[in-house]
Amino acid sequence: MNDTTAAIETGRGYSTSTSRLDPKRVSEFRAAHGADPPEVVNAEIVPGDGDPAAPVAVPDASAAVLAALDEAAYEHLDDVRPAKTVTGYARDWALWTQYHGWLAERTGHTLPLTTVTPGTLVGFVRWLDQVAAAAPNSIERRVTGVTVTARRLGAEVPKAATLAARAALKPLLVDPVRMARGRGKAVAATPEHLRAMALADPVLRPGPDAKRRKPRELPEITRIRDRALATMAFSIAGRSSEVSALTVEGITVVAESLEVHVSSVKGRPARTVPVHRGDNPETCPVRCWLAWKDAAALVDGPAFRPVDQVGRVGAARLSPDGCRIAITRAAERAGLDVRLTGHSARRGLVTTGRKKGKKPEKLRKQSGHSANSPVLWSYVEDGEMWEDAATEGLGL
Repeated sequence: MNDTTAAIETGRGYSTSTSRLDPKRVSEFRAAHGADPPEVVNAEIVPGDGDPAAPVAVPDASAAVLAALDEAAYEHLDDVRPAKTVTGYARDWALWTQYHGWLAERTGHTLPLTTVTPGTLVGFVRWLDQVAAAAPNSIERRVTGVTVTARRLGAEVPKAATLAARAALKPLLVDPVRMARGRGKAVAATPEHLRAMALADPVLRPGPDAKRRKPRELPEITRIRDRALATMAFSIAGRSSEVSALTVEGITVVAESLEVHVSSVKGRPARTVPVHRGDNPETCPVRCWLAWKDAAALVDGPAFRPVDQVGRVGAARLSPDGCRIAITRAAERAGLDVRLTGHSARRGLVTTGRKKGKKPEKLRKQSGHSANSPVLWSYVEDGEMWEDAATEGLGL
Protein backbone atom coordinates (compact mmCIF):
# COMPACT_ATOMS: atom_id res chain seq x y z
CA MET A 1 0.00 0.00 0.00
CA ASN A 2 1.52 3.36 -1.00
CA ASP A 3 1.38 6.46 1.18
CA THR A 4 -1.46 8.08 -0.78
CA THR A 5 -3.65 4.97 -0.63
CA ALA A 6 -3.01 4.61 3.08
CA ALA A 7 -3.92 8.21 3.72
CA ILE A 8 -7.17 7.91 1.77
CA GLU A 9 -8.18 4.69 3.51
CA THR A 10 -7.33 5.74 7.05
CA GLY A 11 -7.01 9.50 7.06
CA ARG A 12 -10.41 10.89 8.02
CA GLY A 13 -9.67 14.50 8.86
CA TYR A 14 -6.20 14.74 7.30
CA SER A 15 -5.38 17.84 5.28
CA THR A 16 -2.29 18.92 3.31
CA SER A 17 -0.13 19.68 6.35
CA THR A 18 0.86 17.19 9.05
CA SER A 19 1.27 20.08 11.50
CA ARG A 20 -2.49 20.67 11.42
CA LEU A 21 -3.46 17.03 11.96
CA ASP A 22 -5.27 15.80 15.04
CA PRO A 23 -2.48 14.39 17.30
CA LYS A 24 -4.64 11.37 18.14
CA ARG A 25 -5.06 10.56 14.46
CA VAL A 26 -1.34 11.02 13.86
CA SER A 27 -0.65 8.46 16.60
CA GLU A 28 -3.17 6.05 15.10
CA PHE A 29 -1.51 6.37 11.69
CA ARG A 30 2.00 5.85 13.12
CA ALA A 31 0.86 2.75 15.00
CA ALA A 32 -0.74 1.29 11.91
CA HIS A 33 1.91 2.20 9.29
CA GLY A 34 5.11 2.91 11.18
CA ALA A 35 5.47 6.37 9.67
CA ASP A 36 4.06 9.88 9.82
CA PRO A 37 1.05 10.65 7.61
CA PRO A 38 2.04 11.96 4.18
CA GLU A 39 1.28 15.51 3.15
CA VAL A 40 -1.52 14.63 0.73
CA VAL A 41 -4.99 15.92 0.13
CA ASN A 42 -7.48 13.45 1.52
CA ALA A 43 -10.40 12.32 -0.64
CA GLU A 44 -12.69 12.88 2.35
CA ILE A 45 -14.19 16.29 3.18
CA VAL A 46 -11.44 18.65 4.35
CA PRO A 47 -12.23 22.27 5.32
CA GLY A 48 -9.91 24.94 3.99
CA ASP A 49 -7.88 27.30 6.13
CA GLY A 50 -10.13 29.44 8.29
CA ASP A 51 -13.22 28.69 6.18
CA PRO A 52 -15.24 25.60 7.07
CA ALA A 53 -17.34 26.08 3.92
CA ALA A 54 -14.38 26.25 1.53
CA PRO A 55 -14.42 23.90 -1.50
CA VAL A 56 -12.86 20.49 -1.02
CA ALA A 57 -9.72 19.72 -2.96
CA VAL A 58 -9.68 16.31 -4.65
CA PRO A 59 -6.62 14.72 -6.31
CA ASP A 60 -6.71 14.63 -10.12
CA ALA A 61 -6.75 10.82 -10.15
CA SER A 62 -9.66 10.70 -7.71
CA ALA A 63 -11.58 13.30 -9.71
CA ALA A 64 -11.17 11.18 -12.85
CA VAL A 65 -12.41 8.07 -11.06
CA LEU A 66 -15.41 9.94 -9.60
CA ALA A 67 -16.27 11.40 -13.00
CA ALA A 68 -16.12 7.94 -14.59
CA LEU A 69 -18.34 6.51 -11.85
CA ASP A 70 -20.85 9.34 -12.33
CA GLU A 71 -20.97 8.73 -16.07
CA ALA A 72 -21.41 4.98 -15.55
CA ALA A 73 -24.20 5.67 -13.08
CA TYR A 74 -26.05 7.90 -15.56
CA GLU A 75 -25.66 5.28 -18.30
CA HIS A 76 -27.03 2.60 -15.98
CA LEU A 77 -30.03 4.76 -15.06
CA ASP A 78 -30.68 5.37 -18.75
CA ASP A 79 -30.58 1.63 -19.40
CA VAL A 80 -33.06 0.74 -16.66
CA ARG A 81 -35.41 3.67 -17.25
CA PRO A 82 -38.61 2.52 -19.02
CA ALA A 83 -38.77 3.35 -22.74
CA LYS A 84 -41.99 5.31 -22.23
CA THR A 85 -40.30 7.50 -19.62
CA VAL A 86 -37.31 8.10 -21.91
CA THR A 87 -39.68 9.12 -24.72
CA GLY A 88 -41.59 11.40 -22.35
CA TYR A 89 -38.42 13.11 -21.13
CA ALA A 90 -37.33 13.64 -24.74
CA ARG A 91 -40.67 15.32 -25.49
CA ASP A 92 -40.30 17.47 -22.35
CA TRP A 93 -36.89 18.63 -23.51
CA ALA A 94 -38.22 19.36 -27.00
CA LEU A 95 -40.86 21.64 -25.46
CA TRP A 96 -38.18 23.25 -23.29
CA THR A 97 -36.27 23.96 -26.52
CA GLN A 98 -39.39 25.48 -28.10
CA TYR A 99 -39.88 27.66 -25.04
CA HIS A 100 -36.29 28.93 -25.29
CA GLY A 101 -36.88 29.78 -28.96
CA TRP A 102 -40.03 31.69 -28.03
CA LEU A 103 -38.09 33.46 -25.28
CA ALA A 104 -35.27 34.40 -27.67
CA GLU A 105 -37.73 36.01 -30.09
CA ARG A 106 -38.94 38.32 -27.33
CA THR A 107 -35.65 39.13 -25.63
CA GLY A 108 -33.33 39.15 -28.62
CA HIS A 109 -30.97 36.83 -26.76
CA THR A 110 -30.65 33.05 -26.79
CA LEU A 111 -29.98 31.44 -23.43
CA PRO A 112 -28.19 28.08 -23.10
CA LEU A 113 -30.72 25.26 -22.72
CA THR A 114 -28.97 24.17 -19.54
CA THR A 115 -29.75 27.50 -17.86
CA VAL A 116 -32.32 26.37 -15.31
CA THR A 117 -33.12 29.13 -12.85
CA PRO A 118 -36.22 30.23 -10.94
CA GLY A 119 -36.92 32.71 -13.76
CA THR A 120 -36.57 30.27 -16.66
CA LEU A 121 -38.46 27.45 -14.94
CA VAL A 122 -41.38 29.65 -13.80
CA GLY A 123 -41.43 31.12 -17.31
CA PHE A 124 -41.67 27.58 -18.70
CA VAL A 125 -44.66 26.86 -16.45
CA ARG A 126 -46.39 30.02 -17.65
CA TRP A 127 -45.55 29.30 -21.29
CA LEU A 128 -46.97 25.78 -21.08
CA ASP A 129 -50.10 27.16 -19.43
CA GLN A 130 -50.75 30.24 -21.56
CA VAL A 131 -49.16 29.44 -24.92
CA ALA A 132 -49.26 25.65 -25.14
CA ALA A 133 -52.54 25.42 -23.14
CA ALA A 134 -51.27 22.30 -21.37
CA ALA A 135 -53.12 20.65 -18.52
CA PRO A 136 -51.64 21.36 -15.05
CA ASN A 137 -50.82 17.68 -14.47
CA SER A 138 -48.90 17.62 -17.75
CA ILE A 139 -47.04 20.79 -16.80
CA GLU A 140 -46.03 19.24 -13.48
CA ARG A 141 -44.64 16.18 -15.23
CA ARG A 142 -42.81 18.23 -17.85
CA VAL A 143 -41.05 20.29 -15.17
CA THR A 144 -39.76 17.01 -13.75
CA GLY A 145 -38.62 15.84 -17.20
CA VAL A 146 -36.72 19.06 -17.83
CA THR A 147 -34.95 19.07 -14.46
CA VAL A 148 -33.94 15.41 -14.80
CA THR A 149 -32.61 15.95 -18.33
CA ALA A 150 -30.77 19.14 -17.41
CA ARG A 151 -29.00 17.40 -14.55
CA ARG A 152 -28.14 14.53 -16.87
CA LEU A 153 -26.48 17.05 -19.18
CA GLY A 154 -24.35 18.32 -16.30
CA ALA A 155 -26.35 21.44 -15.43
CA GLU A 156 -26.94 22.50 -11.86
CA VAL A 157 -30.64 22.85 -11.09
CA PRO A 158 -30.98 24.81 -7.85
CA LYS A 159 -33.67 23.78 -5.43
CA ALA A 160 -34.97 27.36 -5.49
CA ALA A 161 -35.85 26.89 -9.17
CA THR A 162 -37.95 23.76 -8.64
CA LEU A 163 -39.64 25.27 -5.59
CA ALA A 164 -40.52 28.39 -7.58
CA ALA A 165 -41.95 26.28 -10.40
CA ARG A 166 -44.10 24.28 -7.95
CA ALA A 167 -45.36 27.51 -6.41
CA ALA A 168 -46.32 28.84 -9.85
CA LEU A 169 -48.06 25.57 -10.64
CA LYS A 170 -50.03 25.30 -7.39
CA PRO A 171 -52.93 27.64 -8.32
CA LEU A 172 -53.25 25.95 -11.73
CA LEU A 173 -53.88 22.58 -10.08
CA VAL A 174 -57.03 23.89 -8.38
CA ASP A 175 -58.38 25.78 -11.39
CA PRO A 176 -61.32 23.73 -12.79
CA VAL A 177 -61.05 25.33 -16.24
CA ARG A 178 -57.38 24.45 -16.57
CA MET A 179 -57.83 20.99 -15.07
CA ALA A 180 -60.53 20.31 -17.69
CA ARG A 181 -57.79 20.51 -20.34
CA GLY A 182 -56.57 17.09 -19.28
CA ARG A 183 -58.30 13.75 -19.21
CA GLY A 184 -58.90 13.99 -15.48
CA LYS A 185 -59.33 10.93 -13.31
CA ALA A 186 -60.27 7.69 -14.98
CA VAL A 187 -63.84 6.60 -14.31
CA ALA A 188 -63.87 3.74 -11.80
CA ALA A 189 -65.09 0.51 -13.37
CA THR A 190 -67.67 -1.47 -11.38
CA PRO A 191 -68.82 -5.09 -11.46
CA GLU A 192 -72.02 -3.81 -13.10
CA HIS A 193 -69.95 -2.27 -15.88
CA LEU A 194 -68.05 -5.52 -16.39
CA ARG A 195 -71.28 -7.50 -16.53
CA ALA A 196 -72.75 -5.15 -19.15
CA MET A 197 -69.53 -5.40 -21.18
CA ALA A 198 -69.61 -9.21 -21.02
CA LEU A 199 -73.19 -9.31 -22.32
CA ALA A 200 -72.77 -6.52 -24.89
CA ASP A 201 -73.81 -6.66 -28.52
CA PRO A 202 -70.99 -8.40 -30.44
CA VAL A 203 -71.33 -5.94 -33.32
CA LEU A 204 -68.66 -3.26 -33.38
CA ARG A 205 -70.18 -0.11 -34.82
CA PRO A 206 -67.84 2.62 -36.11
CA GLY A 207 -67.86 6.02 -34.53
CA PRO A 208 -68.54 9.22 -36.50
CA ASP A 209 -64.83 9.84 -37.11
CA ALA A 210 -63.87 6.26 -37.94
CA LYS A 211 -62.45 5.44 -41.38
CA ARG A 212 -64.36 2.16 -41.49
CA ARG A 213 -68.03 2.84 -42.03
CA LYS A 214 -69.51 -0.64 -41.99
CA PRO A 215 -70.28 -2.36 -38.68
CA ARG A 216 -68.63 -5.72 -38.13
CA GLU A 217 -69.17 -8.54 -35.72
CA LEU A 218 -66.27 -9.40 -33.46
CA PRO A 219 -65.16 -13.04 -33.52
CA GLU A 220 -66.35 -15.01 -30.50
CA ILE A 221 -62.78 -15.65 -29.38
CA THR A 222 -62.14 -11.88 -29.27
CA ARG A 223 -65.08 -11.42 -26.92
CA ILE A 224 -63.82 -14.30 -24.76
CA ARG A 225 -60.42 -12.63 -24.57
CA ASP A 226 -61.90 -9.22 -23.77
CA ARG A 227 -63.97 -10.65 -20.91
CA ALA A 228 -60.92 -12.36 -19.47
CA LEU A 229 -58.79 -9.26 -19.90
CA ALA A 230 -61.28 -6.85 -18.30
CA THR A 231 -62.04 -9.07 -15.31
CA MET A 232 -58.35 -9.85 -14.77
CA ALA A 233 -57.38 -6.17 -14.96
CA PHE A 234 -60.07 -5.35 -12.40
CA SER A 235 -59.15 -8.22 -10.06
CA ILE A 236 -55.43 -7.40 -9.90
CA ALA A 237 -56.05 -3.61 -10.04
CA GLY A 238 -53.64 -3.71 -12.93
CA ARG A 239 -52.19 -0.96 -15.03
CA SER A 240 -52.45 -1.62 -18.77
CA SER A 241 -48.69 -2.25 -18.84
CA GLU A 242 -49.03 -4.83 -16.05
CA VAL A 243 -51.91 -6.64 -17.77
CA SER A 244 -49.90 -6.68 -20.99
CA ALA A 245 -46.92 -8.22 -19.16
CA LEU A 246 -48.89 -11.13 -17.62
CA THR A 247 -47.81 -14.63 -18.63
CA VAL A 248 -49.61 -17.94 -18.76
CA GLU A 249 -47.03 -19.45 -16.40
CA GLY A 250 -47.61 -16.61 -13.94
CA ILE A 251 -51.33 -17.41 -13.56
CA THR A 252 -51.80 -20.52 -11.43
CA VAL A 253 -55.05 -22.23 -10.46
CA VAL A 254 -55.15 -22.81 -6.70
CA ALA A 255 -58.24 -24.34 -5.05
CA GLU A 256 -60.61 -22.90 -7.67
CA SER A 257 -58.97 -19.49 -7.40
CA LEU A 258 -55.94 -17.94 -9.08
CA GLU A 259 -52.53 -16.81 -7.92
CA VAL A 260 -51.42 -14.13 -10.34
CA HIS A 261 -47.84 -12.97 -10.58
CA VAL A 262 -47.72 -9.33 -11.67
CA SER A 263 -44.29 -8.55 -13.08
CA SER A 264 -42.28 -5.47 -12.23
CA VAL A 265 -43.25 -2.65 -14.57
CA LYS A 266 -41.69 0.84 -14.66
CA GLY A 267 -39.39 -0.04 -11.78
CA ARG A 268 -42.21 -0.93 -9.38
CA PRO A 269 -41.86 -4.09 -7.29
CA ALA A 270 -43.41 -7.28 -8.64
CA ARG A 271 -46.25 -8.80 -6.64
CA THR A 272 -48.22 -12.05 -6.47
CA VAL A 273 -51.89 -11.53 -5.66
CA PRO A 274 -54.91 -13.80 -5.04
CA VAL A 275 -57.87 -13.68 -7.41
CA HIS A 276 -60.97 -15.39 -6.06
CA ARG A 277 -63.68 -17.14 -8.01
CA GLY A 278 -66.65 -14.82 -8.66
CA ASP A 279 -70.38 -15.36 -8.16
CA ASN A 280 -71.43 -14.57 -11.73
CA PRO A 281 -70.16 -16.60 -14.70
CA GLU A 282 -70.01 -13.49 -16.91
CA THR A 283 -67.63 -11.65 -14.59
CA CYS A 284 -65.87 -14.44 -12.67
CA PRO A 285 -62.17 -13.81 -13.39
CA VAL A 286 -61.29 -17.48 -12.85
CA ARG A 287 -63.86 -18.85 -15.30
CA CYS A 288 -63.21 -16.07 -17.81
CA TRP A 289 -59.45 -16.72 -17.73
CA LEU A 290 -59.83 -20.48 -18.15
CA ALA A 291 -62.29 -19.99 -21.02
CA TRP A 292 -59.81 -17.75 -22.85
CA LYS A 293 -56.86 -20.03 -22.11
CA ASP A 294 -58.72 -23.04 -23.52
CA ALA A 295 -60.13 -21.18 -26.54
CA ALA A 296 -56.71 -19.80 -27.49
CA ALA A 297 -54.90 -23.08 -26.61
CA LEU A 298 -52.43 -21.21 -24.43
CA VAL A 299 -49.60 -23.21 -22.88
CA ASP A 300 -46.99 -20.59 -22.07
CA GLY A 301 -45.88 -17.12 -23.05
CA PRO A 302 -48.00 -13.96 -23.08
CA ALA A 303 -51.35 -14.30 -21.34
CA PHE A 304 -53.18 -11.85 -23.62
CA ARG A 305 -52.56 -11.75 -27.36
CA PRO A 306 -53.90 -10.01 -30.47
CA VAL A 307 -56.78 -11.61 -32.37
CA ASP A 308 -57.33 -10.72 -36.04
CA GLN A 309 -60.64 -10.08 -37.78
CA VAL A 310 -61.23 -13.74 -38.57
CA GLY A 311 -60.41 -14.98 -35.06
CA ARG A 312 -56.79 -16.07 -35.43
CA VAL A 313 -54.80 -15.67 -32.22
CA GLY A 314 -51.33 -14.20 -32.56
CA ALA A 315 -48.20 -15.30 -30.75
CA ALA A 316 -47.05 -11.83 -29.69
CA ARG A 317 -47.98 -9.99 -26.53
CA LEU A 318 -50.96 -7.64 -26.66
CA SER A 319 -49.47 -4.19 -26.07
CA PRO A 320 -50.51 -1.92 -23.19
CA ASP A 321 -52.38 0.24 -25.70
CA GLY A 322 -54.06 -2.90 -27.04
CA CYS A 323 -55.23 -3.81 -23.53
CA ARG A 324 -56.59 -0.30 -23.00
CA ILE A 325 -58.39 -0.31 -26.35
CA ALA A 326 -59.99 -3.71 -25.62
CA ILE A 327 -61.55 -2.35 -22.41
CA THR A 328 -62.67 0.94 -23.98
CA ARG A 329 -64.15 -0.84 -27.00
CA ALA A 330 -66.07 -3.32 -24.85
CA ALA A 331 -67.51 -0.44 -22.81
CA GLU A 332 -68.60 1.32 -25.99
CA ARG A 333 -70.29 -1.82 -27.31
CA ALA A 334 -72.14 -2.11 -24.01
CA GLY A 335 -73.46 1.43 -24.44
CA LEU A 336 -72.20 2.57 -21.04
CA ASP A 337 -72.87 6.19 -20.17
CA VAL A 338 -69.25 6.60 -19.06
CA ARG A 339 -65.99 6.13 -20.93
CA LEU A 340 -63.80 3.45 -19.42
CA THR A 341 -60.05 3.45 -20.01
CA GLY A 342 -57.21 1.13 -19.14
CA HIS A 343 -56.89 2.75 -15.70
CA SER A 344 -60.59 2.37 -14.89
CA ALA A 345 -60.15 -1.23 -13.73
CA ARG A 346 -57.30 -0.23 -11.40
CA ARG A 347 -59.29 2.53 -9.77
CA GLY A 348 -62.43 0.40 -9.76
CA LEU A 349 -61.01 -2.44 -7.68
CA VAL A 350 -59.84 -0.07 -4.92
CA THR A 351 -63.05 1.99 -4.86
CA THR A 352 -65.40 -0.99 -5.05
CA GLY A 353 -63.36 -2.96 -2.53
CA ARG A 354 -63.50 -0.14 -0.01
CA LYS A 355 -67.27 0.18 -0.47
CA LYS A 356 -67.50 -3.52 0.36
CA GLY A 357 -65.50 -3.03 3.56
CA LYS A 358 -62.11 -4.28 2.36
CA LYS A 359 -59.17 -2.97 4.38
CA PRO A 360 -57.10 -0.27 2.65
CA GLU A 361 -53.89 -2.20 3.30
CA LYS A 362 -55.30 -5.28 1.56
CA LEU A 363 -56.34 -3.15 -1.40
CA ARG A 364 -52.91 -1.52 -1.48
CA LYS A 365 -51.12 -4.86 -1.64
CA GLN A 366 -53.44 -6.01 -4.42
CA SER A 367 -52.86 -2.87 -6.49
CA GLY A 368 -49.16 -2.45 -5.75
CA HIS A 369 -49.48 1.22 -4.79
CA SER A 370 -46.83 2.60 -2.46
CA ALA A 371 -47.91 3.03 1.17
CA ASN A 372 -48.00 6.82 0.94
CA SER A 373 -49.51 7.05 -2.56
CA PRO A 374 -51.92 10.02 -2.71
CA VAL A 375 -53.64 8.38 -5.69
CA LEU A 376 -54.42 5.23 -3.69
CA TRP A 377 -55.88 7.23 -0.82
CA SER A 378 -58.01 9.30 -3.18
CA TYR A 379 -59.49 6.04 -4.48
CA VAL A 380 -60.05 4.82 -0.92
CA GLU A 381 -61.80 8.09 -0.04
CA ASP A 382 -64.08 7.67 -3.06
CA GLY A 383 -65.07 4.26 -1.74
CA GLU A 384 -65.69 5.65 1.76
CA MET A 385 -67.76 8.65 0.67
CA TRP A 386 -71.09 7.23 1.87
CA GLU A 387 -69.70 5.39 4.87
CA ASP A 388 -70.96 7.19 8.00
CA ALA A 389 -71.54 10.30 5.87
CA ALA A 390 -71.66 13.63 7.71
CA THR A 391 -75.34 14.12 6.80
CA GLU A 392 -76.46 10.60 7.72
CA GLY A 393 -78.87 10.15 10.63
CA LEU A 394 -79.11 13.82 11.55
CA GLY A 395 -82.88 13.84 11.66
CA LEU A 396 -83.20 16.17 8.70
